[in-house]
Amino acid sequence: MNAGLDAAPSVRVVGPGRAGTSLAHALRHVGWQVDLLERDAQVADAAVGVDLLLFCVPDTSVAAVAAQVRPVPSTVVAHVAGALGLDVLADHERPAALHPLVSMPNAQVGAERLVGAWFATAGDTFVHRVVTALGGRGVDVADADRVEYHAAAAIASNHLVALLGQVQRVADQVGVPLEAYLDLVRGGVESVAAMGPAAALTGPVARGDVDMVRRHLAALPEVERPAYRALALEAALLVGREQEFAFLRDSQT
Repeated sequence: MNAGLDAAPSVRVVGPGRAGTSLAHALRHVGWQVDLLERDAQVADAAVGVDLLLFCVPDTSVAAVAAQVRPVPSTVVAHVAGALGLDVLADHERPAALHPLVSMPNAQVGAERLVGAWFATAGDTFVHRVVTALGGRGVDVADADRVEYHAAAAIASNHLVALLGQVQRVADQVGVPLEAYLDLVRGGVESVAAMGPAAALTGPVARGDVDMVRRHLAALPEVERPAYRALALEAALLVGREQEFAFLRDSQT
């Protein structure tokens, strides 16, 4: 029987990977009844007897797995895929989406990061109870906007990590450890949080130092120049200096 408003909600998680185990641990910690299905479990009756059925499977598998589940009118059926809409859950009467805006490298770290996290929600409002239970913040994202929303998430997380990989490579060339730059990274993120990206930008592009940017490009190994050039141009656009730094569009610079 599904829980009332005062009872501990019940959730069944399909997908025992990093996202699924992180959400299972986090929800158990706040008193929810959680059933985490094994990887090879049969899912035909997975929606029976729970308030929420949560698909934590790869994006490309959500529609196929959801189609294997016998619909239960009273059960909310949700996925955690950032770029997918509700159409992949079309067979179910109470579809929803719940995408946590956190990286979850393992279950323990993921469960900790889910507390107080941002979540992109859609569909049945029951998923707002998940957000509230975890002390999080929710923002509704329409189906038509979810790919663009997910692209922003990839830039914020994956691309930032890739950029720090470049920092490490360049710094290694002169014998400086990556750790020496991490406080600089943290300070930049804190400044963005406090005043927004444009006001937080410092450095040669922000002050219009074209010569220094040219010197950076000349000093960098050729393989590192495209990323530097592209992001320096983004910085110039951010602060209205694109004309001064138009030369960055030239790959021969």
